[in-house]
Amino acid sequence: MEKTKESWLQRVEKMHPYQTMMYLGMFGSGLIFLFLTVAFLASGTGYFEQYGHKIPKAFILSTFVILFSGYTVSKLLIYFNEENLEKLKSNLVLTAILGVIFTVLQFFGWRELTMMGVDFKGLPSGSFLYILSGIHIFHLLGVMIFSIIMLVQYNQNGKSEIQQILMLTNPFEKMRIRLFTTYWHFMDLIWLVLFLVFVLTF
Repeated sequence: MEKTKESWLQRVEKMHPYQTMMYLGMFGSGLIFLFLTVAFLASGTGYFEQYGHKIPKAFILSTFVILFSGYTVSKLLIYFNEENLEKLKSNLVLTAILGVIFTVLQFFGWRELTMMGVDFKGLPSGSFLYILSGIHIFHLLGVMIFSIIMLVQYNQNGKSEIQQILMLTNPFEKMRIRLFTTYWHFMDLIWLVLFLVFVLTF
């Protein structure tokens, strides 16, 4: 007998609650960024071009940083499947560090905007630049904190060889890494879209 295809509702029902929560969170976050981006574009972005403002160099550098972090985070599941705890931890640390560098560069980007005269006191479009990039940093900080929690747990479980084997063969741990990777890539995508919008408006 041919197997009937599962409906999307049946697939959702089979998901782990953490998966469901994350996908719903991503959907909600995506809507927030969509509405704010539309509001930003509708607020009169011609101001930037009119006064010769250019996109902050720190925003450009941070884009390269977050792209590289997308590569490092994609290695996590590979090292987990290879049961290579040391490489898994080192890549997790590197990804978190890149997240910190990205965040610092965003603050430098805000400083450049302020020096250009783009701030909360001017046109609404200037305020939206800070709001959009700020909300993105807030989301990224959440996943960075989660990476630190994972790293602490890996260090604790890595002390014993038996605990290490149990952890690296645990399907739940594999799912956590997959969710972490998916959400990080989602944050990468959000910033790339925002960066493209910023480039087109400057």
